[in-house]
Amino acid sequence: MIILGLNAYHGDSAACIIVDGKLVAAAEEERFVRIKHWAGLPIESVRYCLESGGFSLEDVDHIAINRNPRANFLKKALFAFRKRHSLSLVSDRLKNAVKIGDIKELLGRGLGVDGSRIKAKVHNVEHHVAHLASSYLVSPLDKAALVSVDGFGDFVGAMWGIGEGNKLEVKGRTFFPHSLGLFYLAFTQYLGFPKYGDEYKVMGLAAYGEPSFMDEMRNIVITPEGLDGFFELDLDFFIHHSEGVSMTWDGGEPKMGPVFSRKLEELLGPARKGREEELTDRHRDIAASLQQRYEEVFFHILNQVYETTGCNRLALAGGCAMNSVANGKVFEKTPFEEVFIHPAAGDAGGAIGAAFYVYNSILGQPREFVLEHAYWGPGFSEAEIGGQLEVYRGQLEDMGCSVEKIEDEGELCRKTAQYIADGKVVGWFQGRMEWGPRALGNRSIVVDPRRAEMKDVLNARIKRREPFRPFAPTILREYTGEYFEVDYPVPFMLMVFKIKPEKREVIPAVTHVDGTGRLQTIERHQNPLYYKLISAFHELTGVPVVLNTSFNENEPIVCNPQEALECFLRTRMDVLVMGKYVISRR
Repeated sequence: MIILGLNAYHGDSAACIIVDGKLVAAAEEERFVRIKHWAGLPIESVRYCLESGGFSLEDVDHIAINRNPRANFLKKALFAFRKRHSLSLVSDRLKNAVKIGDIKELLGRGLGVDGSRIKAKVHNVEHHVAHLASSYLVSPLDKAALVSVDGFGDFVGAMWGIGEGNKLEVKGRTFFPHSLGLFYLAFTQYLGFPKYGDEYKVMGLAAYGEPSFMDEMRNIVITPEGLDGFFELDLDFFIHHSEGVSMTWDGGEPKMGPVFSRKLEELLGPARKGREEELTDRHRDIAASLQQRYEEVFFHILNQVYETTGCNRLALAGGCAMNSVANGKVFEKTPFEEVFIHPAAGDAGGAIGAAFYVYNSILGQPREFVLEHAYWGPGFSEAEIGGQLEVYRGQLEDMGCSVEKIEDEGELCRKTAQYIADGKVVGWFQGRMEWGPRALGNRSIVVDPRRAEMKDVLNARIKRREPFRPFAPTILREYTGEYFEVDYPVPFMLMVFKIKPEKREVIPAVTHVDGTGRLQTIERHQNPLYYKLISAFHELTGVPVVLNTSFNENEPIVCNPQEALECFLRTRMDVLVMGKYVISRR
């Protein structure tokens, strides 16, 4: 049985293929079209997923989409009748819903397949149900409390329930216009970060401020006792419910208009005017207050879910599950003892969630797959890598680069580890591309975490990003408790833990200003070559940690050898290791 899962006509459009209950391939469209967070119909992702399994669209038995325009229809209709939004905004929503309804025809057109030959049955899975499924149904947990929190999807801002076996039972929803994700989005825009997905920048900025605006924040998001949705917004500070918000989701970078009202500026002062306005202590303190209030409400939700379900295992999803700072405090702030978070916890992950929900919950098939790693994207053979090196040979020679092929993996890792220990910036391009927004050791830039200056080196030479944003450590799993105050596996880099005080000077390049690190733990079976590289660095230096950042320069993470070479050539990266080839600047 072949199931195609889709996140379509929304940010981070993506596709996956599962065959007989096992994931075969998954990728976000942005990696192919080279536009961050690309929104639309993910034709290139679908093409890749089908080709990776040797299938055509005609072979697919089921198509699962993480959106159901009919879900919560009465709630939507009553709200629309009361508010009477502008015809243009209503028209945009209807056009988007129509496209979801014509998905077979649109897929066929995009892939050059006669729509009449597509036999697949289409399933529309409610947005947050797909989120819950994306974490629980591919987790190792046989029973878990389920929580999804994000902006909005199918008129819902949050959902919770319980999963047992192959079934999910939804226990509650927080309906539009109340949303914790929208609360964070409003302040992200207010603080001068207007692009879709910029919330992670504010999360990094928060560590530099003091939460001195908590009274104001607690008036903006309220957590009254007994509220079915756990929290509510003071809607006077927002416009999404009254004026609507312009959104662009079709065939390009997703864009959203402002969601905060003038009353927010009356309360906190004028909004920052983007990059042209310097960040001040006021901005940093507002970011710190935002993060703290988010955490208060988030843990309020989790603790209520725990009290209701009595289950100490948690599967967490939704865009807000990318808030790794809050995630890292789950064990401290709640009774949960185990947590599973999907590597693409945001909307891209809904493609996998929808597909597994159809297979396990609708079709009633038993669970037989656990998502132990995130390497589900395209991979490239040594011949393909070598072919691209031939194409770029002239440019490499002109820039004084040498190319060496090292057949032995151990020697390849030892040589690369020596480059890292010597302070070189190393591009590491191996195996299949990661699924989700984090580079996890196959499309990574790797440097020495012992060198405090490496943060500035990376920002000046490669990343060209805001200096307040931290860089992440990857650590051999068996040493986690030696370096971090919490000893727990974090394979997808989605939890921030305190670094032990005595280790902060050992790995300063990955220690944030508040003494934390957004770690990735790595075990040998998850990525043998990356594990071997870090082990080689450990043998050289006595430190089982490297700094790992995504292989890109203000663009989506590189997907193929050509993009890796172009990024290497236009930046001041010192070394590029692609497969068995080592390219170094003389």
